[in-house]
Amino acid sequence: MQTPREMGTTAVTASSGPGPRFGAVRPRLLISAAHKSSGKTTFTTGLAAALTARGLVVQTYKKGPDYIDPLWHMRATRRPCYNLDFNTQDPSEIEATIAAHGEGVDFELIEGNKGLHDGVDLEGRDSTAALAKLVGAPVVLVLDAFGMTRGIAPLVMGYQVFDREVDIRGIVLNRVATARQETKLRQALERYTDLRVLGCIGRSADLAVAERHLGLTTPQETDNVEMIVSHLAETVAADVDIDAVIEIARRPAHGHRPNVTANVVTRPAAAAEAEPVTIGVVRDAAFCFYYQDDLEALERAGARLTYFSALDTPRLPRIDGLFIGGGFPESHIGRLAANASLRRDIARAAGEGLPIYAECGGLMYLARSIAWKGEVGEMVGVVPGDAVVQDRPQGRGLVVMEETAAMPWPAPADTGSPLRVKAHEFHYARLENLEPGCRFAYRVVRGDGITGTDDGIVVANTMASFTHLRDTSRARWAERFVAFVRARAAAARSKPTGLAPTGGAWAGRSLSGAAAAVMRGEDR
Repeated sequence: MQTPREMGTTAVTASSGPGPRFGAVRPRLLISAAHKSSGKTTFTTGLAAALTARGLVVQTYKKGPDYIDPLWHMRATRRPCYNLDFNTQDPSEIEATIAAHGEGVDFELIEGNKGLHDGVDLEGRDSTAALAKLVGAPVVLVLDAFGMTRGIAPLVMGYQVFDREVDIRGIVLNRVATARQETKLRQALERYTDLRVLGCIGRSADLAVAERHLGLTTPQETDNVEMIVSHLAETVAADVDIDAVIEIARRPAHGHRPNVTANVVTRPAAAAEAEPVTIGVVRDAAFCFYYQDDLEALERAGARLTYFSALDTPRLPRIDGLFIGGGFPESHIGRLAANASLRRDIARAAGEGLPIYAECGGLMYLARSIAWKGEVGEMVGVVPGDAVVQDRPQGRGLVVMEETAAMPWPAPADTGSPLRVKAHEFHYARLENLEPGCRFAYRVVRGDGITGTDDGIVVANTMASFTHLRDTSRARWAERFVAFVRARAAAARSKPTGLAPTGGAWAGRSLSGAAAAVMRGEDR
């Protein structure tokens, strides 16, 4: 199992001056579009790879809650990608995030989400346009030109006048069918706008990253991924004026860029003095939805992270806690079910009180079974329900969760009333046949969660939810989870039981019947 360092995702957490290539102002550029599925990620990945091939150090960012696009960015740059999200971060924290990861960087590349002006807020305060203005980034629009000629002009003109504080500098035309169509598109834009066409990318199946029910296919599940990224880089280098792109990025939006000093997040004093703990992180093709800064936050809180695969690792490593992120377990039902020894270890450890936190796909893995498209596989069985993947989303979008008394993690010191957490969910699965009397860590204020009114099912020291958290100043979940793991590990050491290394002082906690069967090996 590759660690983030081996995958080329070593974190950069300090800040210094601009990169060595471009003088006093580091180039910064934001890629957006008129609507989703216009080719933003394909172009951003290709541009990042093309710039990297020139010897530039490229730092990418992705707006909003998103796991898959950053995985493609990371393949292009061999650096971690960080998310910039108005829902979970204050504006100053967004600026500081960019500043904190600029050491040795030559080029900062931000990919927006959806269309330039799309968002929940009617005034656009959470849009990609708002992000561009906040961080002083000029914008290049990637426009899907399928079936268009002269009509491209009023579209672009509308974007130029809708919010003149957004500094749109250029256009990349995507999915252009013929040289004749390209000529008509260029002529219309030259006649009616003052924006430069930086390039035209043709219509080709091998230039598109496949999509599915949760978005793009991940690099982990894509054959010949390095060849694909290389091909995207070559296409962008051939069809787009990269020198012009760099020149655009070197001039801050409207001649101004905020002067932000990085707030380098340090390890909490309490964590620095505490005994370190080891937290296992399941990271493979089935479970790959992790925010890079969440993993770094766990380390700052005093956790040593041990990565392993639910597909291939036969036994649970010696750990004090377990984190299972989201992903696509439904695409790997057979392999997950076949790894019965690991499922037994996890079920046994959960019963003995191992602290476990699971999000979305991780929740599904901890359920009794996963069913999708006629295939059903036995899973861990800690969560007393069956994950059934539907044809339509069962929860999608930004959520607000209010913690209940069942939340096992220690509450933040400054919390008076029940803590409300802003996060997101996106799942096609729902839990069916849920046993009555379940305890939940969250009451749903906005969203769907597990039941429509509840999320974050709690079993012993396990908390599993459809909600995806993000560790920011608004919700320091990593510190709380590590503190919980540390307290449980200390309790286990004070009460020796002679149990297996993955156990502790919590033997005898009740599990679902499926989990007990897994532990006894009756599922094989």
